[in-house]
Amino acid sequence: MSRHRIYAGSQLRALRATRQLKQADMAALLGISTSYLSQIEHDDRPLTAALLASLADRFPGDWQPVEAEQVTGRIAALTEALSEPVAAGPGLDAETLHRFAEQQPVLAERMIALHAAYRQAEEQVRIHDDTLASGVGERSRLPWEEVRDWFHWAGNYVDTLDRAAEQLARHVAEGNMVTEAALVERLGGRHGIRVTSASAASPLRQFNRPQRELRLNAALPPESRRFFLAHQLAALEMAPAMGEIAWTAPGLSDEARTLLRVGLANYAAGAILMPYGRYRERAAALRHDIDALCQQFGVSFEQACHRLSTLQRPGERGVPFYFLRVDMAGNITKRHSATRLQFARFGGACPLWIVHEAVAIPDRILVQLAETPDGVRYVSMAKGLVKPSGSFTRQPRRYAVALGCEVEQAYQFIYADHLDMGPSGNPTPIGISCRLCPRPHCDQRAFPPADRPALVDPDVRDVVPYRLG
Repeated sequence: MSRHRIYAGSQLRALRATRQLKQADMAALLGISTSYLSQIEHDDRPLTAALLASLADRFPGDWQPVEAEQVTGRIAALTEALSEPVAAGPGLDAETLHRFAEQQPVLAERMIALHAAYRQAEEQVRIHDDTLASGVGERSRLPWEEVRDWFHWAGNYVDTLDRAAEQLARHVAEGNMVTEAALVERLGGRHGIRVTSASAASPLRQFNRPQRELRLNAALPPESRRFFLAHQLAALEMAPAMGEIAWTAPGLSDEARTLLRVGLANYAAGAILMPYGRYRERAAALRHDIDALCQQFGVSFEQACHRLSTLQRPGERGVPFYFLRVDMAGNITKRHSATRLQFARFGGACPLWIVHEAVAIPDRILVQLAETPDGVRYVSMAKGLVKPSGSFTRQPRRYAVALGCEVEQAYQFIYADHLDMGPSGNPTPIGISCRLCPRPHCDQRAFPPADRPALVDPDVRDVVPYRLG
């Protein structure tokens, strides 16, 4: 049984008004006294299990059940809102916060909505500053940048596809894993598609529609083969939903809409191989140990990390993570953040971030405690990866992925176990990018921030050849 009490006075009053019932009539239907109903409607008393069942039985078409998970999600969202530096003040103990979330649900939801609006406004200002500082206008956004931004504003979670993928996985899974054989059988049996191998010089994946043939590069590792098979299956079975999302998304160019459909198929492929409920449950049980998740779901390190950043289903959210992928030149080629940490849209990331070191040290996991200029601390895990090309004549792809959370969730993150996150901890001071970082003293600064002048003294030379005005 849930430890959270459920208050729904406003919802109950709205139901009674819709049915045009007096309090006495409503109380009689529910088998309780009028005074008891009045107390419930004023959120002085919680709904009991018996009353919830009675409401569902008496008003099956009008009563929307209040789930305990909604209360849990409300408490988590309130905790996040109150942790904002702009909301600094005396802290609320857990009991007070829980009581507020339970007894004042309407007020709590409005506070959460205000916080969401504040975060969105702050993000828009940051994007505007980044755009001005870079000299890149919105009209010069590339199509894949449009798609990247679409996923960002969608919260990196697409409910329609995620639930469809979870249902599909139930049909094709063999035991606890969606195997390559199961995917090949589904493609052949339902869609008449043959899966064949192509030379290492061929594209990684190539679908010949007229011949109903899917060709996969022979050099692909098993995890990538399964991902491309799942991608093809999703592209076929979820085509209507993907088309509707892509062609109704506002503000995208036609090329971006085509790329978005590819991105949505990739999203669905990950959701098929790592079904939401089971993946979230195992990730929590393993404290987000990526190597262990890779073994249990048969996926790559990058796939396992990326999927964790998409666990944002309302009422069933996972730990808020940020995820990014960086190439050898420091370019961020994938990014998403469910935390307060945001990334530069143009140029490279902060050079003090552990992910840059990880690129040069493949197959080792590096861990870092970092602090952004707003005082928020994060635990970051990064690993350098190498994807073989299958041929001496082609360079392997080298890059690094990073996954991190705020220190408040570090107890759920196995990589934080040996870090000192107390007052004596020594976090690395990182920023979004040099253009936007306000830190006056940083030996790694590549150039001054866009909003402050650089002061040069010809008689003084330090590591950074200027001071900030």
